[in-house]
Amino acid sequence: MTRENTEFELRGINHLALVCKDMARTVDFYTNVLGMPMTKTIELPNNMGQHFFFDIGNNDHLAFFWFPNAPEAAPGVASPVGMPGEGELATAHGSMNHVAFDVPQEKFDEYHQKLQAKGVHVTPILNHDDSPRQVSKEVHAGTFVRSFYFQDPDGILLEFATWTRVLGTPEDLKHAPARAEDKAKYLVAANH
Repeated sequence: MTRENTEFELRGINHLALVCKDMARTVDFYTNVLGMPMTKTIELPNNMGQHFFFDIGNNDHLAFFWFPNAPEAAPGVASPVGMPGEGELATAHGSMNHVAFDVPQEKFDEYHQKLQAKGVHVTPILNHDDSPRQVSKEVHAGTFVRSFYFQDPDGILLEFATWTRVLGTPEDLKHAPARAEDKAKYLVAANH
């Protein structure tokens, strides 16, 4: 089922810009560990820092700023404290929670092992479904995406994910969006 944007011709993500603490360490991780080609480097004017771009496929890019005067990381505010199953996942309003890279279904398990072999701490594979726990140990007809998570050297939460079926059916769109005033109801339910 294809859904088209009738307002704007969007062709994917041009780039997502994040902030790192050490550009050399970031370049090493994204080029040598994840294998992303670096496509552009920029020295910002007035010694404000740097802005580097990495190709994530389909001519989409992940970009990083390095600012010499940037505030320190704020886990639990600007990024998750941990990874799913290993720590608090919530982040502040307006923050970026994680970046999920789409990978081929046939290479998914291989990539999980490959990152571990490179010394990257990865979560167990999660087979996301609509069950009460929202994950299962095995892939089944209700699984819609498989994923695992890991962090870059700055603690940015990353995910490798692969869709297992086409989304957009009425069953996929059955939940009404929450409003700010629903917060208390959710918090009470979460504490029971």
